[in-house]
Amino acid sequence: MKTGLKMKRVFLTLHLLFAGIMLGSTVVFLILNIAAAATDDQQILMASYTSMNVLSRTSIRASTIGTVISGILLSAMTQWGFVRYYWIIAKEVLTIFAIAIGMVGIYVWSLNGLTMVENDGLNSLQNPEFVTNQIELVIGIILQIIFLVTMYILSVFKPWGRRKS
Repeated sequence: MKTGLKMKRVFLTLHLLFAGIMLGSTVVFLILNIAAAATDDQQILMASYTSMNVLSRTSIRASTIGTVISGILLSAMTQWGFVRYYWIIAKEVLTIFAIAIGMVGIYVWSLNGLTMVENDGLNSLQNPEFVTNQIELVIGIILQIIFLVTMYILSVFKPWGRRKS
């Protein structure tokens, strides 16, 4: 079932809005993580991890779900399809990684960091487990940004063309 131009534009607009929210939220995560890593103020540390945890439970989840659903609708109801083009397949693979990092990894790492900060305060900065968690979180955030920007680039340039039948 294919859709008309108006519905395609609606799905595309929703897809871009959700993807923009996801990318923006991830950049906010990076800023909050940098603030947490650079501070020696317990309130800033606590506020950073509390904010990251709230974002991971709200904005990241909602935007990821919205982006996936609108992407599925775009693929199913337009000429693009699910596997007709190599760039779409690449976006689908990157989406799986983005879901794993964004909805699972970042949530777990921010929750672990928040729990450690709640229990140990500034002392958590010297805790090797906290430092490892913080490094994993920043690596996850950077990978998420790379994956999301790559998906934007793929959507704009549409490289590799159509698959041969």
